[in-house]
Amino acid sequence: MSGSSEPQEERLRRWRLVLGGGDAEGTGHELRGRDAAMDGALAALYGRRGDERRPGGGRAGDDRGERSAGLGASAPGVARWLGDIRTYFPTSVVRVMQRDAIDRLGLSALLLEPEMLEAVEADVHLVGTLLTLNKAMPETTRETARAVVRKVVRQLEQRLATRTRAAVTGALDRSARISRPRHRDIDWDRTVRANLKNYLPEYRTVVPERLIGYGRAARSVKKEVVLCVDQSGSMAASVVYASVFGAVLASMRSLSTRLVVFDTSVVDLTEQLDDPVDVLFGTQLGGGTDINRALAYCQSRITRPTDTVVVLISDLYEGGIRDEMLKRVAAMKASGVRFVTLLALSDEGAPAYDREHAAALAALGAPAFACTPDLFPEVMAAAIEKRPLPVPDVTG
Repeated sequence: MSGSSEPQEERLRRWRLVLGGGDAEGTGHELRGRDAAMDGALAALYGRRGDERRPGGGRAGDDRGERSAGLGASAPGVARWLGDIRTYFPTSVVRVMQRDAIDRLGLSALLLEPEMLEAVEADVHLVGTLLTLNKAMPETTRETARAVVRKVVRQLEQRLATRTRAAVTGALDRSARISRPRHRDIDWDRTVRANLKNYLPEYRTVVPERLIGYGRAARSVKKEVVLCVDQSGSMAASVVYASVFGAVLASMRSLSTRLVVFDTSVVDLTEQLDDPVDVLFGTQLGGGTDINRALAYCQSRITRPTDTVVVLISDLYEGGIRDEMLKRVAAMKASGVRFVTLLALSDEGAPAYDREHAAALAALGAPAFACTPDLFPEVMAAAIEKRPLPVPDVTG
């Protein structure tokens, strides 16, 4: 085959995989071997409208079709399909296809089968689905589900814990320093380094224009962090990340951390923060939203407002009393609380959110923005130091 024909052949191959075959697809290209297997895996999920095959055989909505193609509405069939897509596609694509299978073909119930869970590529979105199904999960599946969740949590902790502890510890140290310390509270090492520009070689000395103190009294008082997390269904990934961050922050002796999750009711999961898996299985994803009630609970637990950071993680679709919610935020800020609103805590892009409520919070000096997990440590550090947050307001 000549060099000029190879690109054309590759283009036909790719178009054939995209279009899925059929009388009108027009490529005239026949798939063989590995390509045919890839096409079968794609067709099981993205079959042509009117000829969609449910994973496991049969058309979507019709379990009477042949079972020789597709996945079949059974755990072994789904497991085989999962094995296929993990063979033929990269991990990032596998995760997208898994989510599409769950969403498009109504396969959530199949996640209740241990065989299925052992085969699935675990990620944050799968954990969110498992948490949604938690109450319906049979006992035979529960331990397998916990193992899947623990695997993902461990990966997230390895990725995020070190950076979070470093950023927050640095912020606590900086916020504890005082600029006019008494003589016994001067941190001479930091003071000398901060004033090296004032070194006088003829006197072989440094003129300390700025003194930096240890701030012992300030450091003896723990900063308080309250994570107030919306557990409505759309916030699943945010709940997973917030639980991991909550556990990391709770492990720091210099902080007092509280984790509160809410829908139309409020649950305080602080006592479970030593194990984020227990936290996650203590949530109940789905249901309505009452931000006002959740903030009322958090407000009642604040004992030192000027030493407290409240992080509300919600898409702000309030089902409670809007004006009361805004009054509570204003009251907390007036008392000295640093209030942060995250529309999402996830790797995805801009989330859907209530723009009117976000604008109202911004008007109170509490701008709302989406935050990635990698940025969260810096957001917390800025909040603790009471300096500008590192993310622009997205409500404008």
